[in-house]
Amino acid sequence: MKWITWERVGIDRMACSWLIKKFVDEAAEFTFIEKGADYKDIDGIPFDIPGAALSHKRGKCTFCTILKEYSLNDKTLDRMAEIVNSADTINDLLPEPEAAGLDLVCRSISRFMNDDAKTIEQAYLLFEAMYLYMGDKN
Repeated sequence: MKWITWERVGIDRMACSWLIKKFVDEAAEFTFIEKGADYKDIDGIPFDIPGAALSHKRGKCTFCTILKEYSLNDKTLDRMAEIVNSADTINDLLPEPEAAGLDLVCRSISRFMNDDAKTIEQAYLLFEAMYLYMGDKN
């Protein structure tokens, strides 16, 4: 299935791409469109685009929405969602301690790669490692 999101991916779209490929659709193909472009005429599932079903809801990032919409019940994913949400949203009064570091790493990968497809490939490794490490902590 094709999945559609805006270009110049950030932490939430990186994390969502990993989540989708790992737990929702292992054959996922990602299409990146210009920010503000209309996705409604493009075949695929939009995510992390305002107005899409899989986007920010109730002050939570898209990663949290995908967990809920696809009934992904996993303590490690829930903990990751707290960190990703804290790094992605600016309304946290007490951000997760890991959030700033994760945000810095994701911004750095995106800037260094300067190619969305390559960025999510590299981010996959980051989030896979994070999932394995955090799973060991549970």
